[in-house]
Amino acid sequence: MRVITVNKPASLDNLAVSETADPAPGNGEILVQWRASSLNYHDYLVANGSLPVVDGRIPLSDGAGDIIAVGDGVTKWQVGDKVMSAFFPNWIEGHANKAKTLALLGDTVDGCAVEKSCLSQDSVTAIPKDYSYAEAATLPCAALTAWRALIVEGGLQAGDTVLVEGSGGMSVFALQIAKAAGAYVYATTSTDDKFEQLKSLGADVVINYKTDPKWGVTINKLSGGGVDHVLDIGGGTTLANSVDAARFGGHISLIGILGGFTAELMLPKLFTKQMRMTGLSVGSVEMQNAMVRSINISGIRPVIDRSFSLEELGAAFRYQETGKHFGKIVIEY
Repeated sequence: MRVITVNKPASLDNLAVSETADPAPGNGEILVQWRASSLNYHDYLVANGSLPVVDGRIPLSDGAGDIIAVGDGVTKWQVGDKVMSAFFPNWIEGHANKAKTLALLGDTVDGCAVEKSCLSQDSVTAIPKDYSYAEAATLPCAALTAWRALIVEGGLQAGDTVLVEGSGGMSVFALQIAKAAGAYVYATTSTDDKFEQLKSLGADVVINYKTDPKWGVTINKLSGGGVDHVLDIGGGTTLANSVDAARFGGHISLIGILGGFTAELMLPKLFTKQMRMTGLSVGSVEMQNAMVRSINISGIRPVIDRSFSLEELGAAFRYQETGKHFGKIVIEY
């Protein structure tokens, strides 16, 4: 079977394609043939060497495919079932802890940039009804992060106000989930074409953050005192504006580091507004199952910008690097 590995010195030009023997499922394991994956910023940091991983690590945390064999003791799945990966394969339910999140697909353990993988029967979920493999492969990281931020941690209610930043995969999913729940959504972008795409997906107000560097203050005024939920993706470049945009007692989900690993804050603003900040990383298998049930009811569909083959993984990351994509970049095997 084909496999791609991150070899030292890690770089996008050093992603090695090779052949390896098919694995066989052990007790309680399933053998999945991956049909598609998708790119996340975390995958990019693994592939380009920004995050330290062992030599020969198989990257990519997202995967969707078929079960082609089951080991002894498997009771949850049958051959032919369509499944998708879990970002944290050992975080099945309950609150996160260190033990549950040590295994991280495509980082601390091998990921989905391979044709076949053996996984615990507990470490996958069904894909939504009528979804293609490519559509399902966009969900495990980006969509589940948005779901957890808004629904699990934020307790989103119909009529709430939400701010999503940019037009990457997580932000687009957050917009779709928020609108499906009956929320009023503010969005930011820097280009006219993405402005129109965000509006077409239901964004009620779109702000150009390049022409309005104080966009947080603007959104606070437009919303009549701030929004209920903010999904911050930029860290150092966005967090100050996110705080300005949030209402008194609002909730900010700290999700991304696109603008750097550190950020400066005026602490009195946090105290005065008595707001809540939650640092979060994706979610559990239990949360993913709940998200799939919701998708089956709401009918939302992922926005796929472009598809690449497995052998074109390096080129796909180069495209991701440009920031020109809207929604998700998919790898199809």
